[in-house]
Amino acid sequence: MILLSSCLAGFNVRYDGGNARRPLAVKLLAIGAAITVCPEIMAGFDTPREPAEIQGGTGADVLAGRARVVTKSGADVTANYLMAARQVLAIAQKHQVTVAYLKQKSPACGSKVIYDGNFAGHRIAGQGVTAALLQQHRIRVFGDEELAKEHVAPFLSPAVVKLLDRHNLVE
Repeated sequence: MILLSSCLAGFNVRYDGGNARRPLAVKLLAIGAAITVCPEIMAGFDTPREPAEIQGGTGADVLAGRARVVTKSGADVTANYLMAARQVLAIAQKHQVTVAYLKQKSPACGSKVIYDGNFAGHRIAGQGVTAALLQQHRIRVFGDEELAKEHVAPFLSPAVVKLLDRHNLVE
């Protein structure tokens, strides 16, 4: 089973009220090969919502208590992000997820790149809180830029790959 950020499947859950729809994500969900999560929604935040960024490090630093997640207005929402990351991990483990494709740059889902915590659009190498927790539990985490049929095929059964081929899905 593949875990996807809900916004990639077209759900309007991003901080700005939009989504980051990817046709392959929609198809994987529709054929039952994937499940979706949105850590920010699971953390109790509305859509749209005030942007949040990690200050003082990366998701791994948040998990270790060395960094925090704050909103643009300065509210500390670290506890919400930690709670949601644990909920996502529990869902992933229940569904025997081995791989996740998550939205890059998010303070929850970023797999390689996140914002630096200054709300100025600058990015740093690192993972979001949920991505870091999943990876710590041996779930492979990739960004949405890697969500392509040739990349996901090794994580799918041959029958599911044939189903995708039959529908002539083009990314």
